[in-house]
Amino acid sequence: MKKTVSFSKNSTNVFFHILTKCNLNCRHCYINREQHGENTLPLSTIEVWLGAFAEKSNIANVIFLGGEPTIHPDLSFAIKKAKNMGYNSITVDTNGYLFNDILSRVSPDDVDYFSFSLDGATRKTNNMIRGEGSYDKCIEGIRKAVSMGFGTSLIYTVSSANIHELEMMVPLLDDLNIERFFVQVIGIRGKPAQINQEKLQVSRSEWLSIIPDVAEKVAKRGITVSYPKVFLSSEETFECAGLVAKNYFIFPNGRVYRCPICEDFPLHSMIFKDNRLVNTGKINENDFFHLNIPEGCVMNKLIQSENLSYKSNGTPEYKIACCLLKEEIKH
Repeated sequence: MKKTVSFSKNSTNVFFHILTKCNLNCRHCYINREQHGENTLPLSTIEVWLGAFAEKSNIANVIFLGGEPTIHPDLSFAIKKAKNMGYNSITVDTNGYLFNDILSRVSPDDVDYFSFSLDGATRKTNNMIRGEGSYDKCIEGIRKAVSMGFGTSLIYTVSSANIHELEMMVPLLDDLNIERFFVQVIGIRGKPAQINQEKLQVSRSEWLSIIPDVAEKVAKRGITVSYPKVFLSSEETFECAGLVAKNYFIFPNGRVYRCPICEDFPLHSMIFKDNRLVNTGKINENDFFHLNIPEGCVMNKLIQSENLSYKSNGTPEYKIACCLLKEEIKH
């Protein structure tokens, strides 16, 4: 099986947002143009920024994102630049519309995976979350990519609006010949962080009673599954990907984050200035990674503390796990 993004210890991933423009308007979109920029990076800049991580390229997985990355007219050239630099794997995250005839402009030797976002097993639920027509277009894109020999994975962002359909995804994934299934958790950033937004996050009891069970059922179909534990017992050890892995989230305005929870704030640890990658001054996200608190993830405590619950004596009922370290199941 080809390689792709790895949510594990000792992994290196470069999440490269080459633009923030998108044709959809998803309810849980995390893009914050005020913090991430609105420009579309020219190919020359993409090449230089990819090159800044070139010394990591033989172990680094690069993931092209947006917005919708296939809107970028030079995505195929960016993919080939990354390939020539020796990146460990190349993935394109897409909503399935596959603009600019991208499947005909690259080959399965260039791209390890096209990773499709689908947030409902039914047309009604997915379109309610992602927009009218998006379900059929995504299914069509997946089938076309599979027919052309591309590796395909699927991302399902679990929320209160679609968790009831997660188990229905099991036969659908099989029917679509999906090779990898990524379950994601809603973060309180971007749209979900805005005032008066609906609460999309799932309760601890619901998450623990549904996610691991469905993941096991999917894996039994021969599909590799990754999902975040989210909730740790007080006895389990918390680990921060900021300390045990290397993840870089690059945005079109030059900001580079190590932790996605920070992305609504100017806490980025690095930035491209005049196409040179430099460290930012204190205080930034790196200063928090070493903190050890009973609640587990310190970023969660600082930025989205509504995820937490406490006993009557003031101690946390559980820890929040790092969202970048996930369970992986394959049979």
